[in-house]
Amino acid sequence: MDPAHQEGIEFLCAADADFTRAVSLINPIPPRNRPEGFEALTRIIVEQQLSLASAAAIWGRLSSALGNFTPSDLLSMTEEDMKSCGLSRPKIRYCRALAEDILSEKVRLDHLPDLNDEEVADHLMQVKGIGRWTAEIYLISCLSRPDIMPAGDVALQIAFQHLKKLETRPTPEELTDQSRHLSPQRTLAARILWRYYMDVVKPPKNNKKLDMPA
Repeated sequence: MDPAHQEGIEFLCAADADFTRAVSLINPIPPRNRPEGFEALTRIIVEQQLSLASAAAIWGRLSSALGNFTPSDLLSMTEEDMKSCGLSRPKIRYCRALAEDILSEKVRLDHLPDLNDEEVADHLMQVKGIGRWTAEIYLISCLSRPDIMPAGDVALQIAFQHLKKLETRPTPEELTDQSRHLSPQRTLAARILWRYYMDVVKPPKNNKKLDMPA
């Protein structure tokens, strides 16, 4: 386990004994940090509702085709060019909408560090195709906010159900409610649950997508 996480892990284990068990069973938590900005947010949009392998393949083709990853460069691509990279029609619309909103300054990614978590989510969700999940992943990965639980994430719901031995998978509302005691370390709790999903729950190895929201 990364020593930088130690204080947060100690808090989670004291707050919830099941996290002590989870930490004992998982591999080290991998880095999830990405630079802020248009490229990182576009990548999160590409990753919506896809397996990690599929998303990585599509992202590799798109980033190679673009070279310079700017809103103007992305809008210079035709929809057919983007489709040839593996993007679906909805994803093409979402990526282009983000680029247009940034160029028009409807969305100001450079202002986000000055906003609180809910203000960041509200600002990003102005963009077509960006829902709460996408905004929360940006908060975690790019803004390093420490207290985010993306409760709409299916892998987190499944991991939490398994860890807590629940009869049914929690809804986003239930997961939000049942993880409140993990504040102010809910981002680290989510990262532990993602790792627990990969290492312990052991999903099928056929790379089927997890139907996560935008």
